[in-house]
Amino acid sequence: MTVTGPARRTVPAGRRLLTTFLTGVLVLGTAACDGGSEPERQTIRIGMISNIDGSLEVPGSELRDGFQLYLDMRAGQLGGHPAELILADEGYEAGVVVESATKLLEQDRVSAVTGIINGGNVAAILPLINQHKVPLVGALGRPALTDVSYVWHTNLISVEPGVAMAPFVRQQVKGGTVFAIGPDFQSGRDELRGFVDTFTDLGGRLANPDGQAVFTPFPITEDFGPYLDAIAASGADAIYCFFDAQNAITFVKQYAESSVADLPLYAAGFVTEPASLIEQGDAAEGIYNGLNYSPDLDNAANREFVSAWNAAYPGRVPTSIVMASYDAAAVLDRAIAAAGTNPSPQEINTAIAGLGQLNSPRGPWQFARTTHAPIQKWYLRQVRRDGRALTNVVVSELATLGG
Repeated sequence: MTVTGPARRTVPAGRRLLTTFLTGVLVLGTAACDGGSEPERQTIRIGMISNIDGSLEVPGSELRDGFQLYLDMRAGQLGGHPAELILADEGYEAGVVVESATKLLEQDRVSAVTGIINGGNVAAILPLINQHKVPLVGALGRPALTDVSYVWHTNLISVEPGVAMAPFVRQQVKGGTVFAIGPDFQSGRDELRGFVDTFTDLGGRLANPDGQAVFTPFPITEDFGPYLDAIAASGADAIYCFFDAQNAITFVKQYAESSVADLPLYAAGFVTEPASLIEQGDAAEGIYNGLNYSPDLDNAANREFVSAWNAAYPGRVPTSIVMASYDAAAVLDRAIAAAGTNPSPQEINTAIAGLGQLNSPRGPWQFARTTHAPIQKWYLRQVRRDGRALTNVVVSELATLGG
């Protein structure tokens, strides 16, 4: 594939690991200051793990491009150091992500790791992260962990989209039943568990057999017809789903052409992110969804972020994944600056713990002490038409979660 960024080169087909590329490194010479000179600052290497092909290729590129945007806006520096971003493939099996993390930590000697799409892969590489005492600043979701000493996440805990949406769906459906469905991998199971547990705790009733969410094989499901037939047979009054990328496109389009198209469809916000909306078209109009970010949020940090993104990637709308990866770079920028002249990974990790509140395109947030994930607002969005295009419009705030 061709790697996008300041430098472009082709990676041989079939390779699992991406090779190192330099992300706008600024070489700092020594400068005279008050008769002396400042010590030369070492290059900080950051390992980025994300999917480079397959059904999660789009969110993988969003992780890379969000981090790269932050670097480009700051002359390729993090914390006053030249920064080198080293890319590695996440793959779709635990062995691939472990191989990638091993190379980054043991051969490339990175000072931090970021990225990670499948929350289950965080647990897969956690022993390596703890062994090397290198912070993981993930930029998507992950399950709850008992040991987060070196684990930080700038996006969410995987159960939270469902937790945020459940009270709204309960209010809308009232005495009716909801059919919950999603993909059978770690993040999918977590996302649906957050919704099902919260919805039923509030007195909501599921139409699913045995009161359990239905999970579809991931990433191979292309025909959702049998599942949509099962929804029709259940007598459900509404549907709640989590899917991402290609699965989200396929499910929404097939839902709109099925016998249950008249049922309201509620979703985690990843279902209707911009790249999916383009393909979903009219089938997505009207879907209510919950997420921690929307590009129409009116604050100074978001205006700067959206403006810079539009200039760098015209025609693409920034997503929560782009935003969270941008914020991961911001976290590392502040922590590296606070950690000393040439900080070790352990010193960077300690500095992250002391950052306090961050000013983000999503609004202010900070890491929770117990989870090392954001305490942040969640927003109710609806897919609406803006001229000829469809977009997610913020309707209201849903909740503040985290802590």
